Amino acid sequence: MPELAEVEFYRKQWDVGLGQKIERVHLHAAKRVLRGVDTAALERKIVGAKFIASEAHGKRMLFRFSGDLWLGLHLGMTGELLVESPKFIPAKHDHLVLYQSKRSLVFHDPRMFGRIQFHHGKHAPAWWTDLPPQPHQPGFTRALVEKFFARRRKLPIKAALLMQETFPGVGNWMADEILWRARINPKRRVATLKPDAVAELWKQTRWVSRESLKYIAPAFDDPPPGWFFHNRWGRRGVCPRDNTPLKRAEVGGRTTAWCPVCQK
Repeated sequence: MPELAEVEFYRKQWDVGLGQKIERVHLHAAKRVLRGVDTAALERKIVGAKFIASEAHGKRMLFRFSGDLWLGLHLGMTGELLVESPKFIPAKHDHLVLYQSKRSLVFHDPRMFGRIQFHHGKHAPAWWTDLPPQPHQPGFTRALVEKFFARRRKLPIKAALLMQETFPGVGNWMADEILWRARINPKRRVATLKPDAVAELWKQTRWVSRESLKYIAPAFDDPPPGWFFHNRWGRRGVCPRDNTPLKRAEVGGRTTAWCPVCQK
């Protein structure tokens, strides 16, 4: 599933169409990704509108169009944003295509765990304005994390990190990276974390978020050598610190890797 930096990468793909009008629209109105959307209104109103801005937040994206139109996209597990030729012919997994004179902006999602949202109004919709602060933003404070953990004391810490209500954009690989850097075992219950461990976890969450945006978002590159990222995937992965073979298990419903020495 695309995480913070990958979402930022995809968001920028459509920016090639900024300042240009939408000439026509193709969408799969009956598909799950468009649940709850007035697809007739989306198709009618966005044609002729100019694409004027975009931004990302966690695992979500917002695209603004003239005429007070707001388009929200969530990539889910397999979604991606593509730019194709103006003569692009959609296939069955191309659920939304915005045609411009020089290109087509495509939302492609084979497994349809993503979502499309649409709003017409002078102000941004609540589904965007009510989002929590991102880990790399000033509003993501240690006090915010402590307050959240006080309500989630029985959860394994890995599961808590995946909860988008407080850690927007953090997904499976980022959570493993954060926990490895904080030297915390992913199976530990939130209640067992002492204040200094929570402080370190907060610090590493901010660091991993900022650095992933620096290295991954510009061109979908991997992070530098020395990151846990490079070792967690293969079954023969070892800890970058001490060369210890990694342990693996399902934690919080996700395949998780950790070092049994660094993260006791």
